[in-house]
Amino acid sequence: MALRNILEFGDKTLNKVCRPVKDFNKRLHILLDDMKDTLLDAEGLGLAAPQVGVLRRVVVVIDINKEAEYEEDKIIELVNPEIIYTEGEQEGMEGCLSLPGEFGIVKRPNIVKVRAFDRYGQEFEYTGEGLTARCFCHELDHLDGHLYTERASRMLTPEELDEMRGDAE
Repeated sequence: MALRNILEFGDKTLNKVCRPVKDFNKRLHILLDDMKDTLLDAEGLGLAAPQVGVLRRVVVVIDINKEAEYEEDKIIELVNPEIIYTEGEQEGMEGCLSLPGEFGIVKRPNIVKVRAFDRYGQEFEYTGEGLTARCFCHELDHLDGHLYTERASRMLTPEELDEMRGDAE
């Protein structure tokens, strides 16, 4: 598989609405495989197709709560996903591979159920909690041309980030 370049803030592709996937074919499989490799290489928790320059409704998310020996086995592939249920609320720090080094405080649901298709066109539902629920919301926002900065109550300063990392003296 191949690593793809992750587009960064300012690239107009990130602000476009993605089209649904209609063909569940080899091209889709290659995209999903490349996105998984790119996500693992970037050490992120989620990646949406527009972040790699493809305007299709495709995301990959690592479910950190899932029991699996290998990180790649925790990756959920979501094609044409939609949120069908949310519950609760969480507020926390959020970042994005397209905005390296930037973080903000964002409110999201604590439980999110999505309906999507797998790479073969089979419909399924998946429920994520905590950080996985946050990732579902974050990545699905990308499919509609939105970044988390639009939802952030505030962005964190470099000093706050240093303090959170324990870098402050």
